[in-house]
Amino acid sequence: MKPVKVGICGLGTVGGGTFNVLQRNATEIARRAGRGIEVAQIATRHPNPACNLGMTPVTDDVFELVNNPEIDIIVELIGGYTLAKDVVLKAIENGKHVVTANKALIAVHGNEIFSAASAKGVMVAFEASVAGGIPIIKALREGLAANQIDWVAGIINGTGNFILTEMRDKGRTFEDVLAEAQALGYAEADPTFDVEGIDAAHKLTILASIAFGIPLQFDKAYTEGITKLTTADVNYAEALGYRIKHLGVARRTENGVELRVHPTLIPSDRLIANVNGVMNAVMVQGDAVGPTLYYGAGAGSEPTASAVVADVIDVVRTLTTDPTNRVPHLAFQADALSDLPVLPVDEVNTAYYLRLHAQDRPGVLAKVASILSERGINIESIMQKDVEEQDGLVPMILLTHRVREQDMNDAIAALEALDDIAGPLMRIRVEQLD
Repeated sequence: MKPVKVGICGLGTVGGGTFNVLQRNATEIARRAGRGIEVAQIATRHPNPACNLGMTPVTDDVFELVNNPEIDIIVELIGGYTLAKDVVLKAIENGKHVVTANKALIAVHGNEIFSAASAKGVMVAFEASVAGGIPIIKALREGLAANQIDWVAGIINGTGNFILTEMRDKGRTFEDVLAEAQALGYAEADPTFDVEGIDAAHKLTILASIAFGIPLQFDKAYTEGITKLTTADVNYAEALGYRIKHLGVARRTENGVELRVHPTLIPSDRLIANVNGVMNAVMVQGDAVGPTLYYGAGAGSEPTASAVVADVIDVVRTLTTDPTNRVPHLAFQADALSDLPVLPVDEVNTAYYLRLHAQDRPGVLAKVASILSERGINIESIMQKDVEEQDGLVPMILLTHRVREQDMNDAIAALEALDDIAGPLMRIRVEQLD
């Protein structure tokens, strides 16, 4: 049987890893796929010194590759929204299958791309778009297909996790660790996508769609970054028995789906609370299986290439399959997707950590408790620290029971309006994940 021919668009970190894995493990891959897989052409503007391309044809025109009639599968590893979208849609129009690691493309334009692919009877595979080498999409889409998924929670951005780990372990400031992350190549020169939660929201959007069978709705995901966190918050959380993680949470409720990325306190004895450095982890709660945890490298050349090549193998295995009998892109049949709405963050119910600075006067705590009580917010625990020498204020840390976010917003506005409270409050959501 003649080999399946693959074209790789982009030969950067992931593209180079993909080429090298395909070459190095060619025999093992052929045994798994049932036929050989050959890199027929590469489109790149920059050579990758980590790759020995040999006689493999190279072009700087990505559309030359996409229009090459010899190529069966296009592997899109360019990144971004614009050119990548044009490449993928043109490949589909030409009847080619697509494998991509582009989470932004899938999260924002996936509905259009999957519709076009279904009309042409081709596959779009995107395992590498979420959590690098962790096969979380396959686990949700296939391994947990018997379950109703209750919630998904994940540390799905290694840069943010590295920063929070260093802040906790070494008492360093956010700014200090961010500079090191940039020097190490974990964070871009403009780290906005990582530290403000946008990258994680792209990934969570994809996971939520597969978990709950809803269309991709990145524009409705709530995102909050880690730039305002202090080492004091990290230390207070530890004292209360929690760790702070930049968590993505997607939860099914009676009223709709919660879709949110934000700093989160997690009990320190949870496995996911002990995922450190640049590693990723995703927890999934299914009604039949219970909680499951998926852990591994969320980025990197060959960890991500592992997922890309696995997708290529999956495509090769199904080339002769009736398109209507393939695993659906978003796990559920396209005509069976739910219209369950994504809830605005004001309607989310969760517990809270509050840090405020109060004047050192009698009765302040009573006023704080009264404002919370009037809004049905119960206090679980209170920690009050010594008066700070510089400004004479008393740091006060509270943990609350679960409450609707809008009620907490009202309470925070009332607390900040008190003469006895100085400056804005720090609010961090709390998840038990049990």
